[in-house]
Amino acid sequence: MSDQDNKPAESSQQDPQEPSETPSLYSYYVLGLLSVVYIFNFIDRQIMAVLIEPIKQEFGVSDTAMGFLSGFAFVFFYTLVGIPIARWADRGSRKTVIAVAVAVWSVMTAASGMAKSFTHLAIIRVFVGVGEAGGTPPSHSLLSDYFPQDKRATALGIYSWGVYIGAALAFPIGGYLVQNYGWRVAFYAVGIPGLILSLLVWFTVKEPERGNVEITEANVEHASLGEVLRFLLSRRSFIFIVLASAVQSLSGYGVITWGAPFLSRVHEMSWAEIGVTMGWVIGVAGCAGVFLGGKITDRMGLRDAAWYMRLPAIQSFLAIPFIVGFTLLDDTSMAIACFVPFYFLGAMYVGPMHAMVQSLARVRMRATASAILLFVVNMVGAGLGPLSVGVLTDFVYGPIYGDDAIRYSLLTVGLLGGLASILFWQASRTLAADIKSRDD
Repeated sequence: MSDQDNKPAESSQQDPQEPSETPSLYSYYVLGLLSVVYIFNFIDRQIMAVLIEPIKQEFGVSDTAMGFLSGFAFVFFYTLVGIPIARWADRGSRKTVIAVAVAVWSVMTAASGMAKSFTHLAIIRVFVGVGEAGGTPPSHSLLSDYFPQDKRATALGIYSWGVYIGAALAFPIGGYLVQNYGWRVAFYAVGIPGLILSLLVWFTVKEPERGNVEITEANVEHASLGEVLRFLLSRRSFIFIVLASAVQSLSGYGVITWGAPFLSRVHEMSWAEIGVTMGWVIGVAGCAGVFLGGKITDRMGLRDAAWYMRLPAIQSFLAIPFIVGFTLLDDTSMAIACFVPFYFLGAMYVGPMHAMVQSLARVRMRATASAILLFVVNMVGAGLGPLSVGVLTDFVYGPIYGDDAIRYSLLTVGLLGGLASILFWQASRTLAADIKSRDD
């Protein structure tokens, strides 16, 4: 047993911290701009959930194929190139990496509308993933030098609004465009605006000094990829955060990607109705959950850092009955009423997750640490989540339940998220000790 395993008791005896100074107005400008960038990141990514049915019909492919297109076709290269891009960000200009990444994924999203075949579209989506790989890790690292640890979960929670606002906009925009103009126009409409954001990042974001907001003197030395991996893997809490987030993400991505087809097939809602319904639930419940999760843990974390992971453990457990209601209730209004708290609770872990990965990593390791987290989370969550639902629908439940098969596929994948509760709780046991020993 390692020394890290002998430290859980330290978290409960951590000395309370004094709140740090309020970040500058410019810090919030950078946070706002990068959040808008992340919104378009997720509009470009999540619009696939609305376009699954029309693309499937035009190209004549299966649910498994569409699960692959919306999952692994994007995720594999997103995760593959994420770590080398993060290494560039840890050694060079993070704002340059972000600006180039936004331009690449925006152009490739627009190009998706010109696909002539399923294979052609899959190849283009690979390059969308390559571009988006350069967005989040350098943004996390950059914001961690604008916001100190006791405000980091809130700041990264606000940044993570991009997931929910982006998805919320993708559903009504995509639903309207696909119903009135077709799926190709939808890709054109959401891809082009990203080029303007790329220029704003390049010309208005300043590169801050690394480690300038840390409470104690930070280790700012460069580290090789091997050194980064050895350091992070020696943090027991980091390992459990990654495992828990991957399980939680598998549930979340599976449900959100196939939620629209589920409402269409089982509840016979129109695409316009689905777009509005999914949009407001994801936008309001998602943003509220991620903001409150960050705010609550930042406040409770001043007394005991373990709460940064205890809260996600609790919310993962509480979400279980609501996924059961969403998938199994025949009444459409009641099903959607269950989806609201499921999505609210499922969003609360995001800010604490990202904040603690940044706090556990040394300052020249932060983009790489974020990329490693996203590598695992996206391969398991964004990759296996949508694909698992497609495979379960086609081969396991389809022969038994027909059109109703998708409800049992979503239920199976959704319930897996409950396992994250145990893993988050394990992460909480050594979190404070791991943070305290970071720069030793």
